[in-house]
Amino acid sequence: MQHHARHRMPAVAAAATFALLPTAALADAPASPSKITFTVGMNEDVDSLNPFVGVQSNFYELMGVTYDQLMDYSARDGTPTPRLAESWSSSPDGLTWTYKIRKGVKWSDGVPLTAADAAYTFNRIIHGETEQVNFASYTSLMTEASAPDPQTLVIKVSKPGSIMNRLIVPILPEHIWKDIDEKSTATFKNEENVVGSGPFILVKRAVGQYVEFRANKNYWGGAPKVDSLVFRVFNNADAEVQALKNGEIDFANNLSSTLFDTLKGVAGITPIHADAGSFNDIGFNTGAATVDGKPIGDGHPALKDPAVRRAVSRAIDRKALVDKVIGGYGRPGSTAIPPTWANYHYEPAQDELQAFDVARANADLDAAGYKRGPDGVRRMPDGTRPLKLRFFARQEQAESQQVGQYVQGWLKQLGIEVDLKVMAEAKLTEVIGNGEFDMFEWGWGVEPDPDFQLSTFTCGQRSTGKPGEYSAGLSDSFYCNKDYDALYQQQKSELSDVRRAAEVKQMQKLLYDDAAYVVTYYYDTLQAYHSDRFTGLVAMPQPGGPLLFQPSAQWSYRTVAPVTAAAKPASASGSGGALLWGAGAVVVVAAGGFLLIRRRRTGTADERE
Repeated sequence: MQHHARHRMPAVAAAATFALLPTAALADAPASPSKITFTVGMNEDVDSLNPFVGVQSNFYELMGVTYDQLMDYSARDGTPTPRLAESWSSSPDGLTWTYKIRKGVKWSDGVPLTAADAAYTFNRIIHGETEQVNFASYTSLMTEASAPDPQTLVIKVSKPGSIMNRLIVPILPEHIWKDIDEKSTATFKNEENVVGSGPFILVKRAVGQYVEFRANKNYWGGAPKVDSLVFRVFNNADAEVQALKNGEIDFANNLSSTLFDTLKGVAGITPIHADAGSFNDIGFNTGAATVDGKPIGDGHPALKDPAVRRAVSRAIDRKALVDKVIGGYGRPGSTAIPPTWANYHYEPAQDELQAFDVARANADLDAAGYKRGPDGVRRMPDGTRPLKLRFFARQEQAESQQVGQYVQGWLKQLGIEVDLKVMAEAKLTEVIGNGEFDMFEWGWGVEPDPDFQLSTFTCGQRSTGKPGEYSAGLSDSFYCNKDYDALYQQQKSELSDVRRAAEVKQMQKLLYDDAAYVVTYYYDTLQAYHSDRFTGLVAMPQPGGPLLFQPSAQWSYRTVAPVTAAAKPASASGSGGALLWGAGAVVVVAAGGFLLIRRRRTGTADERE
């Protein structure tokens, strides 16, 4: 599901190439020798181009170059920085927020972009159903959006909330989307004559092959330095890396540790070992139900018991997974907000850790009444149903399947039989939404602000619909805890960063103690690119973040440029600077620079308090 949700991270690969250099053929994708084309590879096709429907990380990458948001997460550290909204402020009671929309911005069809488009976008989400799946965490406090003039957006909220400083929502053209009604939203493809305001304009999608964009030469932030952008689909990670080595592509993303290591020392290629701010997990069916509490699916009842889930957690050797599955490129996991976002990350105390301990896990199951039968497999406390669990690994990623094999072996030591199945991510999303699973392996890319990630564990993100027509929400664990939901609403309306951080950590402790997930590891993104061909790529966060497929940001597409005889490749780390995307220019500000600080203070209520 993006999951990363959602932002769920599928196995994503990226690549870049000059069109004038030898390249592998892209069926029907035009390449002119007079143009510079930046090609980004994906080892899985994008799930949708509809901003209300797509959920996987490559979807967000494409949306980020098609549409602008009111603000960005800064490249420096993930704090809010202006984009379409040049500044914003709140009323003294925090119930009215005013955003000043940049002048002179036009949609790709030439129609002016105004505050009315932003008001339309937010109102559509506020009152929609399909529209809320991706963006309810941003709009749940909102009651109304209006545009008293072309440059002023006013949003009313039911109670104060810091999320109003971080509205990472694509603004859509009202003159296009007003003709797409609520009933059609879920099936609308958004693949032809797409009108956006971002740095690139959609040209064509060839399903399973590529998605092609051309540069928006009239982009308010300055025209991109490449003429076209192509996201190319690779069905084989080895083939993608070979293409990189052969000079057919220039950038590869989310490589396996084995393939990444083969690129070390290759002339002209710079490997990047990046802190992704992401995690992989083992999810449980904690009791599948719809948002109104109606049970659905066929999950094993044992997994409704936190004692069983904690025992499984103690049977997972997280360090072994880091060493053996991802080649040491990561850290053992614990809680749902990665340590990349240190202000919000909760790390359990030593006496709270569900550390690898098979003996302790067996003792805990014995104490909870799950006794072994004559076949060695444990039974429910009433002695009936055996603990035989289905575990779904993702077809698209070998690492997911490896994790499944390790888990199968470890749980056998607990007297739990695991039926390991491999399934395509699209199908797995459907299966999870219907509650027809016991365990699965996936992962999330986490935004700098924790609200979205925390929202995926709320009761209101469970499935909707009726038998045979269930639609998955953002919750893939179906975790539902009233105390957790109350804390979620509390942190959402908290304007003090100190108090909010404490509440966010308390929520993570609840999730950890209840073992809603087993966060297996915080993985590093392994990337490599032809630094002899392209320069200007910017890490996010800095230093050491990814160059592409960043946490809810797409900085490098606006700055990537061909290497010329007069230009040397920029540092891949991008450390020591922060990007501001202003009218007509990209401004790089030294760390701690006055301009960046001043713009933040005039832009957010938090900074003024």
